[in-house]
Amino acid sequence: MDEITDSSKVAERILMSPIYLSPGNRKIVVFGGGKVALRKCQHFEGFHIKVISKEILPELRELADETVIADIDPETAAQYMEGADIVIAATSVHELNNSIRDISLSKGIMTNSAHGGGDVLIPSVLKRPGYSVTVSSEGRVPAFPPYVIDRLDEFLDPSYEAMLDLLVEIRPIVKEKIATQPERARVLAEILRDKGTWDLLREGQNKRAYNRALSKGGLK
Repeated sequence: MDEITDSSKVAERILMSPIYLSPGNRKIVVFGGGKVALRKCQHFEGFHIKVISKEILPELRELADETVIADIDPETAAQYMEGADIVIAATSVHELNNSIRDISLSKGIMTNSAHGGGDVLIPSVLKRPGYSVTVSSEGRVPAFPPYVIDRLDEFLDPSYEAMLDLLVEIRPIVKEKIATQPERARVLAEILRDKGTWDLLREGQNKRAYNRALSKGGLK
């Protein structure tokens, strides 16, 4: 559960936009070396991760690209933020996280804090081959997103991956045979809404589902 916020901040909460961010050469600077820091870092696979803490879990050492063994205090925190694209305050001390958060925000760096108040929230994520689903309560109730993810995990059976693969295969045909984007979108939506195609996918009859989808889309 990565979403934590101060109740005093709820009234001040501003609109937040969900995005997917590519790693590129982006640098994540993490203050804290425990389980919370590890959980947050696991969301940033492919990013350059620098961890600062007096003690760092072995799993976090393996995940990080750089580690700095040092005591963290507000007087020295700023020096470690050089070149950071995102700062994560994940120590076990509430007041220290608040200080790190405030310093980072004052530098114009996107910031996530284990105790709230930053401008970056880390959602709960369900990852499947080819797609992912994220859920956030925008910091209001940390227990809510993991619960929703658990329910989605039960609901999204393997037929959804099969449907995605089918659409990926059919999409080039749609683009070749249908001239306008609105019509392409209509055809793909019609395939997605077709119960017969879903039933075949759930039965493991992917080839028949593919042929049915071509027929439903008028692509044969």
